[in-house]
Amino acid sequence: MAAEHLRRQAAWCYRLGSPLYGRLLEEATRDCEAGGATWQILEGYEGGSRSSALALRFLGAVHRVVLEGLVPYLQRHYASAGGAVCGEEEAWEDFRRALVSNRERIRDLVCRPVQTNEVGRCAALLGGFLMVAEMMELPLRLFEIGASAGLNLRWDCYRYEGLGMGWGDASSPVRFEDIFEGAPPTLDGQVSIVERAGCDTNPIDPCSEEGRLTLMSYVWPDQRERVVRLAGALEVAGRVPAPVERADAASWIAKKLTSPCLGVTTVVFHSIVMQYLGHKGAREVTDLIEAAGRRATASAPFAWLRLEPRKGADGEWQYGVDLTTWPGGEARLLAFTSPHGPPVRWLAD
Repeated sequence: MAAEHLRRQAAWCYRLGSPLYGRLLEEATRDCEAGGATWQILEGYEGGSRSSALALRFLGAVHRVVLEGLVPYLQRHYASAGGAVCGEEEAWEDFRRALVSNRERIRDLVCRPVQTNEVGRCAALLGGFLMVAEMMELPLRLFEIGASAGLNLRWDCYRYEGLGMGWGDASSPVRFEDIFEGAPPTLDGQVSIVERAGCDTNPIDPCSEEGRLTLMSYVWPDQRERVVRLAGALEVAGRVPAPVERADAASWIAKKLTSPCLGVTTVVFHSIVMQYLGHKGAREVTDLIEAAGRRATASAPFAWLRLEPRKGADGEWQYGVDLTTWPGGEARLLAFTSPHGPPVRWLAD
């Protein structure tokens, strides 16, 4: 079972542009099946479901010891730690050496849940936020479930550019360029945000060294753009408050959405969260959001924006951006993207 987790994730890493992780996971799969150093770390963890993200927890644990400076021989292969991007065989040998020399530390870290506060998803959600602001002509009140460190709650503090158009702070340390495939959404209009808040079962403080290490450890180290974006978003977090409360999604949403809020548009949003809630939890959150939508009025509108996976007609997984607005409950498919954000194929008018 552990080997199957690794094998499946290896394919996704290649598909999503991380040849280093793809190669390391291929080798780790063989090592696990042979009872080697990989199996000695993962033994006892192999019974989890696919949503437990065992392979990503494993990779994140090793990345963490790299960032802590415990394995300089492996660090030279990790661009996130100043090394060169490398997918050659010597990277696996150094990776395996790290597993042996830091076995107990890595085993302890593998227990931790994945915390991927992927800033790139803001590029896919941007058009939805701008559409809501234009439609409702009111300030926005932002609530994010599964917010991790709340970096995506600060989406309006980043810069977005594509096909000669741009939106956001031109001096922002977080920049997205050429993010759209085909025609982009309309990148204009002003957005006023009066409140930002989120929840997570294991929130991270992006202003602490522990929080920064944790977030960086789950970025794929050979994807330089993601590393740079995360570093910029951590800088923004130091000056733009966005509190994230320790709470499960359903109880937090129920508390936040007890009654409509006049004079603002309430926006609940999330990105690749529902699969971690389980079927019952996802259904409960959906019911609470839809109930809040039915209570919305023209002076207290409500929107639900989300980026979540879905199976296409060909059986392949796709990542769609959907928006539902109330009053009325009109639902729109806005875009397709990747789980890490760009490129974004905008569909809506």
